[in-house]
Amino acid sequence: MLLPASAFGITDLTVIQQRMIAIFAFAALMWITEAVPAWVTSVLVIVVMLFTVSDSAISGLIDPSRYSGVDITTALVGEEEVTKMTGIIPYTDIMVSFADPTVMLFMGGFILALVASKSGVDITMARIMLRPFGNRPTVVLLGFMLVTAIFSMFVSNTATAAMMLTFLAPVFRTLPERERGRTALALAIPIGCNIGGIATPIGTPPNGIALSALRGAGINIGFLDWVIMMFPLMIVILLIAWFILTRMYKFNAKSLHFTIEGGAEKCWQTTAIYIVLIATIVLWCGEKIIGINSYVVALFPIGAFAALGIITADDIKHIDWSVLWMVAGGFALGTGMKASGLAKNLVESIPFASFPLLEVLIGAGLLCWILSTFISNSASAALLVPILVTVGEGMRDQLSPVGGVATLVLGIALCASFAMALPISTPPNAIAYSTGLVETKQMARMGIIVGIISMALGYGLLIFLGSQGYLWQFGR
Repeated sequence: MLLPASAFGITDLTVIQQRMIAIFAFAALMWITEAVPAWVTSVLVIVVMLFTVSDSAISGLIDPSRYSGVDITTALVGEEEVTKMTGIIPYTDIMVSFADPTVMLFMGGFILALVASKSGVDITMARIMLRPFGNRPTVVLLGFMLVTAIFSMFVSNTATAAMMLTFLAPVFRTLPERERGRTALALAIPIGCNIGGIATPIGTPPNGIALSALRGAGINIGFLDWVIMMFPLMIVILLIAWFILTRMYKFNAKSLHFTIEGGAEKCWQTTAIYIVLIATIVLWCGEKIIGINSYVVALFPIGAFAALGIITADDIKHIDWSVLWMVAGGFALGTGMKASGLAKNLVESIPFASFPLLEVLIGAGLLCWILSTFISNSASAALLVPILVTVGEGMRDQLSPVGGVATLVLGIALCASFAMALPISTPPNAIAYSTGLVETKQMARMGIIVGIISMALGYGLLIFLGSQGYLWQFGR
């Protein structure tokens, strides 16, 4: 923040833009080092922006008379003409990050998950979905991966991993210690959780961060549109991962037996939960036919469950607010870069158009994958997506044949979810590691193999869809 403007190598860098660079650097350092929790960094980003770059900032920091050579703009406030520095951001634009439509989308998903867990509906659904897979070990393994992935499409991967581990615990106890298949079953949980999250917009926060950034760039991808693109990819990756697991950790046992205890009671509340759940999914998938966008639909289960008394004030406290605030900080960074003019300045100052296309796509994906291996995938996406939207605008002509900025940004969302090589990479990895059945080197080997294959398939799909013009239907 105190460096001379000439140190950045950016033409016509304004005071406000330099402050945004400083705030971005602060966020990057905090998210990468995890010196403080990720959500704390996000809140601090918003607060610092409000006090330093907004139109309600400390008066001395936005008074053009105190700075020499700054660009100024004038605006009428009532009958008075007010002079201010160029690029100052309305404070309402920053505060609205807490209530971004994507935050509401995730809140609706969290409420659905909370109610399903509270009522036992999740256990009942898991029992029904696992029943067809019988007792043959390799088929049971596939069943657990598929069911875990399906739950992760709508429920937080941490909650899903904890629930599936509960189901597997009795199986682990019955298998002998030398049974290599125990490792396969333990690894199936994080793989199913991490890969399953890519299939819906609410499956994991990086998806929402990407959607919000694309919406700001004039690209609107609906709930069903996302599922149509990503669900088949998720199934293919899961089948490949299942095949690798069955070859690396072959079962000695001829059959597996397990029981799933508990479940939903038969009462009007349970019936209401099923109705609201089905109605919400139908509304999400019928977005273009019904005309209600997915962000508005996300508020339907909140209103319905509150009106029916199925959720209470105490239940609301259990929403994962830290994730929502974490995501909001990423949105604020994107707003700051765009509204301050920094994004436009970067496009004009850095010759993005001269960068090789494949190097940018692969390099950005690998960077996100490596970052997400060591830090929160939400933090990685929040850090990289605003920058890559800018890069995409600067490479518009080069990216045009492969789908434009959507290919670049969606690739980042996917790569964030494909990072699962270490116990610290994601909560499901940590939960699987806690069983004592998986060594770090085993997790790393499987995570790297699945991650590389997934990135190749993900970018292959996006480039194919982009080259066929499919991604262009969502906007410019």
